[in-house]
Amino acid sequence: METDIRNSLATNGGDWLERFGELWKKHIETLQGKFGSKIEKVLMPSQCPTDVPIVFVQKNSILEVLEFMKQPEGMDYHFLADITATDELPEQPRFHVVYQLFSHSTKCRIRLKVRVSENESVPSATSIWKAANWAEREVWDMFGIKFDGHPDLRRILMDERWEGHPLRKDYPRRGYQIFPTAQDVKPELLQD
Repeated sequence: METDIRNSLATNGGDWLERFGELWKKHIETLQGKFGSKIEKVLMPSQCPTDVPIVFVQKNSILEVLEFMKQPEGMDYHFLADITATDELPEQPRFHVVYQLFSHSTKCRIRLKVRVSENESVPSATSIWKAANWAEREVWDMFGIKFDGHPDLRRILMDERWEGHPLRKDYPRRGYQIFPTAQDVKPELLQD
């Protein structure tokens, strides 16, 4: 049996396109009206295989757009659910940094993406959401994408001695690194 992934899927919230479609259209129109060419591209669930709208934003404008979307007078997407990334190799720019936002007032979700080339950095969202701290560290640890202005950009999942970033497509599938001893504990990190 073949399934078209663009068909509505049963979720605990029902059909999201039916439930949020008009609100999403209004939000996209507001973003495009306010930010113009800073919004590079929009993918809607009715047009492509995605569950929520994907808004591609110019890298240098991401903080301005995120700040606007967080404010109640903007769109009230005040909850940063996650920051992650994808490696789109061989596509250029190579990486997409992905921001998953949620509004408790409307129960609505939206996804913002920023395209980033190899060795480029992205502005840190920690000035808008303190919770961006660990998510940005994870993106750096797994993909090697740096965040300008991050207060403590260091590994969070891998040992500090680890070389490379294991979720990159060019990372060796069997790139094991075995350390005979545990990582040294830094006393300054154990203090409040």
